Amino acid sequence: MGKVEINQNNSKKPRREFLKAAGVSAAGMMIVPRHVLGGKGYRAPSDTLIIAGVGVGGKGRSDLRYFHESGKAEIAYLCDVDDRQSVESRERFPQAKYYKDWREMLDKESKHIDAVSVSTPDHNHAVIAMNAMQLGKHVYVQKPMTHDIYEARALTEAAKKYKVVTQMGNQGASGDGVRQLVEWYDAGVIGDVHTVKCWTNRPVWPQGIPWPEKNPPVPEGLDWDLWLGTAKYKEYVDNLIPGSWRGWWDYGTGALGDLGCHLMEAPFRVLNLKYAEDVQASVGSVFVEFGERGFFPDSCPPSSYATLTFPKTNKTKGPVQFHWMDGGIKPERPEELGADEMFGDGNSGILFVGTKGKMMASEYAANPRLLPLSRNEEVEVKQTLPRVPGGAGGHYAQWVEGCIAGYGNMELSASFDKSGPLTEAVLMANLAIRVADIPKPRPSGRGNHYPGANTKLLWDHQNMRVTNYDEANQFVRRDYRKGWSLGS
Repeated sequence: MGKVEINQNNSKKPRREFLKAAGVSAAGMMIVPRHVLGGKGYRAPSDTLIIAGVGVGGKGRSDLRYFHESGKAEIAYLCDVDDRQSVESRERFPQAKYYKDWREMLDKESKHIDAVSVSTPDHNHAVIAMNAMQLGKHVYVQKPMTHDIYEARALTEAAKKYKVVTQMGNQGASGDGVRQLVEWYDAGVIGDVHTVKCWTNRPVWPQGIPWPEKNPPVPEGLDWDLWLGTAKYKEYVDNLIPGSWRGWWDYGTGALGDLGCHLMEAPFRVLNLKYAEDVQASVGSVFVEFGERGFFPDSCPPSSYATLTFPKTNKTKGPVQFHWMDGGIKPERPEELGADEMFGDGNSGILFVGTKGKMMASEYAANPRLLPLSRNEEVEVKQTLPRVPGGAGGHYAQWVEGCIAGYGNMELSASFDKSGPLTEAVLMANLAIRVADIPKPRPSGRGNHYPGANTKLLWDHQNMRVTNYDEANQFVRRDYRKGWSLGS
């Protein structure tokens, strides 16, 4: 499983390369300043990014708006399997051509598209992004980058292979907060970090529940089969679209998929983390009878606690223990934090524990603070890292600028070489959570037990395989439904 295979489809020459080649030929005849050709305020086609959005309701709706507000992007194509969810985007961009099937859109419009934004449910991220990259299109993919570990590694390698500009939609990676945390740490303010804790109140949607039994008619305007995409076929159920799909393993990645990338980004950047060595987890229970825990394999658990071990890096003196908590579970309050002072942002947070002190931040690494809070008035550290214009809000414009500049010409906050390993860590924790939730009959025959709970899963990151608990490997790479594949 270690080697990721990428289909060798012939890539079409990107539109910008064609324009560049044409410009070189024309230069032999005449050189005319751009503003003379187009007049005052003219923006050349080569300075405009032509974007196709796949999944244009919900988060996709705001993604497209931010790209457009960069002033250098044209939203030319919209694609959504659900006409109900796409209404607002279609009204905002009436000139954009609308498709239901992204495969048809890429087949018919590839020569006109520069970049593709993917904001579908998690289970379809990878197939859409891979197909776009193989056509030479830059891609922006909402977090988490993928549903499976294997997919994350495949997209990371594909970005390099096809030389396209990539960005994952974790805006905090472009925020000032993460850069402030890096500067404090690099200056030695809290010493050597050995422990990190992240927590969130998510999920705020139902989890730990049985799959619905009723199968109402598919709503008008929704292509249910296309929404399912790579997932196995099931009859339509209510309360899945637009948001509760996150709590079902076939489509979403639970609380970790929703906020893991936002909360784990700062520790990855501050400590230069990459691949974990091991992971273990326990999950919250739903009791259906006295003394017996409910087992709902389709649904993510209502709460979980996962611990990953990362090896020593060039920024730590030893291994780092990384603790993840969701569903209302929180770490013990630091003794340096006053009784009435807020821990994180109340719902979520990040805590770094170092040999000389502690620092914490809120969701997206916003509002970074040293502990005790009085240290923030005493410590002055020189700014060493450039800030992204607009901070977290500039995350979108940064990708647009990077695409226009071309592959390798601009560093992005969440390009796949950074976001791939981060996504793998998020999904590794999920792997342990799924193992922890599998019941086995007790030897006595009285009820079940859960041998996977808190079992330390040893991870071979090169081969993407758990070496000591084979049952876990079924979650590294899922089987797609017939007719769907990476690069199909």
